[in-house]
Amino acid sequence: MRILPDETWERRLAAEGARRIAGVDEAGRGPLAGPVFAAAVVLSLAALPPALRGALADSKTLSRRQREKAFALLREAPGVEIGLGAASVGEITRLNIHHASLLAMRRALARLPAPPDALLVDGRFAPPFPAPAVALVGGDRLSLSIAAASIVAKVMRDRLMERLDERFPAYGWRQNAGYPTAAHRAALRRLGPSPHHRPGFAGLGAAEGWAEGRAERGGAG
Repeated sequence: MRILPDETWERRLAAEGARRIAGVDEAGRGPLAGPVFAAAVVLSLAALPPALRGALADSKTLSRRQREKAFALLREAPGVEIGLGAASVGEITRLNIHHASLLAMRRALARLPAPPDALLVDGRFAPPFPAPAVALVGGDRLSLSIAAASIVAKVMRDRLMERLDERFPAYGWRQNAGYPTAAHRAALRRLGPSPHHRPGFAGLGAAEGWAEGRAERGGAG
């Protein structure tokens, strides 16, 4: 059964004086390829349309069609503010995925129309930011604002991976969004990495068959 988030945490922060509360979440911590995305979303709970309230949930529990519908409702709803940020494959390699995710979150917050008064962040850690923050494990199942951010981050990252799939169709990114499916791993063994693969992810650098794939392509990286 799908667990629907509510506004309990938003109301707690509002009772402490916060007026603009941003939900923050990321998408793309676990893939073998592509950047990590983050979104920051400020909801006007008093003006939230019932259709949107019912559409918000942890993005992982929604189908692609449901996520796209919820994203469209967010874009149309009054008082909704959205900031989007990302960290590149190079930044993931240099910083590690944890710190790259926090960097993407910080960039998403910086792209809101105005700084929020408080943050609700999915996970155990919040990005450095000059506002009180509450980190919630499983926050995308608890907070409407975090659920909204999870949907925005997932939809936008999936759209990017679809565009990259047009240039590198053999890896199946339109279907797997860069995650380590069997087909994706098979393509890696056959072809080796693309410029958008993350070095060292899930044993990527030592994946069986990479040397064979590189040899078949004349050693090209």
